[in-house]
Amino acid sequence: MSRLGPRDLLGVGLIGIRTRKMRALLSALGISIGIATMVVVTGIPASSQADLLRTLSALGTNTLQAEPVDRDPPVTLPEDAPAMVARIGPVLTASAVANTHSVIRRNDRTDAQDGLGLTVLAGKSNLLTTLNGTVRAGRFLDATSEKLPMVVLGSVAATRLGFSDLPAGTTKPQVMIGDQWFTVIGILHSFTLNPDIDRAVLIGWNAARTLLRFDGRPTVIYLQAREDYIEAVRAVLPATINPQHPSDVRVTAPSDALAAKRATQTSFSALFLGLAAVALLVGGIGVANTMVISVLERRAEIGLRRALGAHRGQIRAQFLTEAVVLSALGGIGGTMLGITATTGYAWSQNWPVVIPAGATLAGLGGAALIGAVAGAYPAMRAARLMPTEALSGT
Repeated sequence: MSRLGPRDLLGVGLIGIRTRKMRALLSALGISIGIATMVVVTGIPASSQADLLRTLSALGTNTLQAEPVDRDPPVTLPEDAPAMVARIGPVLTASAVANTHSVIRRNDRTDAQDGLGLTVLAGKSNLLTTLNGTVRAGRFLDATSEKLPMVVLGSVAATRLGFSDLPAGTTKPQVMIGDQWFTVIGILHSFTLNPDIDRAVLIGWNAARTLLRFDGRPTVIYLQAREDYIEAVRAVLPATINPQHPSDVRVTAPSDALAAKRATQTSFSALFLGLAAVALLVGGIGVANTMVISVLERRAEIGLRRALGAHRGQIRAQFLTEAVVLSALGGIGGTMLGITATTGYAWSQNWPVVIPAGATLAGLGGAALIGAVAGAYPAMRAARLMPTEALSGT
């Protein structure tokens, strides 16, 4: 018998699928369920993990804070420290605030010494971005307003000053800082990790220089850096901020949320591997079982083909091809089913939809590989059948 080409081999391999459509459909369905299960049991935990990591990231897993140490006489930071910090490679953004030591009043008729326990801070225009803050009403300082007598209030400061909102289309209220009137242009939402900003009245950096005789030296420097390098950035930060006296700079430790996030990533990675391995094993056993039964059912067909001249390699290739095609069809269907189920569940929980690439590849290419491995033994068993043994049904 002549050697079978790939096209002929595929045609012969599909004989069992075409002639036993219901059995093939049920077998592919079983494989699909196994592959869909693999996608679901990896996709849903991955989506849950993404939501958890997003929540942990909001707690400042990539943020650091630097300030001068408490010492007598007081220690000050260099004026250009924020710009120097921003030049560190892994740093994504850096900002700063500075205590102007000014007193804020609701109006000019209140006690000049009663600052309501609030702090007037000069702030960089990128402070809100660096701290992942949001504006509750109005707007934040920008390149224009930071030069003008305008302020943004923290959530606690707004309450103590009697401002609950800044309705659009109405005249903006004013407060007095020192002997200067400032217009309130924004109110911030509360900061979970930076309560000092909640009790602050923020004025633009340049306006503080001009109107409050601010010397330009930052009190606190905030930064965001790539999480993988957060410890390395923390190590070089004191020397970057104050090269001559790095011991004068105190840097906060990385957030405990970062340790929790890394532990979560490690735990979920191990979980994904375990679930995927179990699902693949179940799928492989299903394919092997299907193909062994197929060999037992088709002994007469195998004997006839051997009697007509088919050699063992061709019989082996036929059943191996059938197993791979059956698994591939089940893998495609199972992957689509698993993605659909995962997407629907993630949306219902308001999670980001995450389908691990490994699960998708295993569903598509892995299913065919499972078919080849699981179909190898039945194919070899079919090839070992002698024509007389197969035709006699013994």
